[in-house]
Amino acid sequence: MIEARSLSKRFHDKKRGDICAVENVSFTCRPGSIYGLLGANGAGKTTTLRMLATILEPSDGTALVFGHDIVEDPEKVRASVGFLSTATALYPRLTAREMVEYFGRLNGLDEATLKKRIDDIFDRLDMNSFRDRRCDKLSTGMKQKTSIARTLVHDPPVMIFDEPTLGLDIMAARTIVAFIRECRQAGKTVILSTHVLSEVEKLCDVIGVIHNGSLLAEGTPTQLREEYQEKDLEEIFVKIVTAHVAPRAGVEVS
Repeated sequence: MIEARSLSKRFHDKKRGDICAVENVSFTCRPGSIYGLLGANGAGKTTTLRMLATILEPSDGTALVFGHDIVEDPEKVRASVGFLSTATALYPRLTAREMVEYFGRLNGLDEATLKKRIDDIFDRLDMNSFRDRRCDKLSTGMKQKTSIARTLVHDPPVMIFDEPTLGLDIMAARTIVAFIRECRQAGKTVILSTHVLSEVEKLCDVIGVIHNGSLLAEGTPTQLREEYQEKDLEEIFVKIVTAHVAPRAGVEVS
């Protein structure tokens, strides 16, 4: 389970001073369900997920990930988390198999377990045809499968997806969406950030709308439709955001 508790993150800019990227964000993501952070670019989605994955340290607040505090026990959190984004960051000179082996060893798998995990994952993701091909020679879809394999190799109970289909072609995106569904079916705790409403419709059990670093609304798709009296998620999103932006900006919204 993920339990964010008043998470905040500030960055310092020489010209603009302190910038609050995330402010007092709290939510709970449970095993066997998918929590979607929905927001426009720059809303604070990536910063929130990076704090949960211990890539960034919060300025205030904390979170429990699989029972471990992200501030007090970051190493235990990292051992429990798989983090996937479109920024594959694969080492070009390693083969797909070597790449996954490397991350398996980083996560402390013994050689026998690692070999079995790699064989199972490469079979499952249909990767055997390019398992010994260097990463710089892989297609976009092959790179994404390799990223999935390295994320999954230590069988983490918590999966974090940061804009996982951004910039991918249809077939590569379908692979990612299918993988996210499999994580839910396996009982993993899944959280993803996206600004793609079709992904929210297909995947998310609970939606949190984030804007300007603040969590403005939260609920299941059915709950949000009932509360805002709209069937279309795009209309719901616009209603939520404009209701909070307009008063602060001093602009009347029709």
